[in-house]
Amino acid sequence: MFSRQLNQRIRSKLTTRALLPVTGISAAASVQPVFRAAPLLSRGYASEAAPKKGSSNLFLTLGLASLGGVAGYYYHTSNQVAVKKTLGEEKKKPIDYVQIYKDIADILDDSDYDDGSYGPVFFRLAWHSSGTYDKVTKTGGSNGATMRFSPESNHGANNGLDIARNLLEKIHAKHPDISYGDLWTLAAVCSIQEMGGPTIPWRAGREDALSAQSCTPEGRLPDGSKKEDHIRDIFYRMGFNDKEIVALVGGGHTVGRCHAERSGFEGPWNESPTLFNNEYFKALVEREWVKKNLANGGWQWVAKENPDVMMLPAEFSMFIDKEFKKYFLIYAKDEEKFFEDFKDAFKKLIELGVPFDGTEKEYKFKTLNV
Repeated sequence: MFSRQLNQRIRSKLTTRALLPVTGISAAASVQPVFRAAPLLSRGYASEAAPKKGSSNLFLTLGLASLGGVAGYYYHTSNQVAVKKTLGEEKKKPIDYVQIYKDIADILDDSDYDDGSYGPVFFRLAWHSSGTYDKVTKTGGSNGATMRFSPESNHGANNGLDIARNLLEKIHAKHPDISYGDLWTLAAVCSIQEMGGPTIPWRAGREDALSAQSCTPEGRLPDGSKKEDHIRDIFYRMGFNDKEIVALVGGGHTVGRCHAERSGFEGPWNESPTLFNNEYFKALVEREWVKKNLANGGWQWVAKENPDVMMLPAEFSMFIDKEFKKYFLIYAKDEEKFFEDFKDAFKKLIELGVPFDGTEKEYKFKTLNV
């Protein structure tokens, strides 16, 4: 059940009572390695993988307003129930999405967190909340923002995303009328653009689920330890083709890093993890990769010339797949083409399952800080 349905029920009862509130071979086998010096970058990566800042539960109660005895606020508890009440028939002030974009951009940079930016973790939050969609059952996706609830918030693939959710509570407290689904996807769009990526058209219209009953089962997100057939199964379930899959995987991994305590893997995919570009593809295609065993019993690929840089078993399996590989090669050579294909695929991803009626305004936000 979503907010719109609850509002209808509230209106009918207000007159009588108040409601409570990638495997086993090196890249050199298929591509002649090209050794190159790491580029000079305006942003580098940190040597320590773990975040220097902890996270806390912020703003669980986001405010209380009253009008004629009717309360209006958003209440979110660990009991997995969220209730939204309205301010009667008063016309709401339009949501200023441009200002929300600006407010998100203002909190992106933090030298005490990871590689100096929350951009990658905001991006991952929207990716993981959207990537649960199932085209057959029409469940999952960014609509509902169900990662607010357990068990979905505790799924292994979502480890560490409480950092992003808690930080974005500051934005939601300032703009309480925006749905969490809209906020999370807008934060990703802002992050991608402010890290140097393409302008991504965005529309509002996501409705927040009210309980954990709408949570999706674990296992709908990609597992980096598996092979290319698993990746296809995950993305085909959502309705993506091979080109879109490579664009989305590459876009998701051209920024940020893996953390051993979250995913079991460790390190960034390139030396510029807070800059959105095609360095991920260039690194995978041009470098020589060797297998590294991990203390937890798993393994990953690392660049021979810089073992701090890594690749997952799944993405290397994708790279040596004939159909996938052609897109890796295209994007390594043509950043503009990668940006164009990623923009289209990511817009599709964050809109899967959203009940748009066709009248929504499409925003193209101006990049502020790049």
